[in-house]
Amino acid sequence: MTEAELDVVYTRLCKTMTQLGEGNAPLFLARFALLAIEKIGDADVSLGLIDAAGDGAGS
Repeated sequence: MTEAELDVVYTRLCKTMTQLGEGNAPLFLARFALLAIEKIGDADVSLGLIDAAGDGAGS
């Protein structure tokens, strides 16, 4: 994925969460995560991504 494509995807993610509202954002992110995990199809990769996201969550 190019940097431009990443920007488009991230922008869509943010706009979708804004449209859904703050109260629905956690459910949306959980559903998105499950869909992404299924698409990735590799438990080790998915677990590594979860750990990486968790490491940055407290910052």
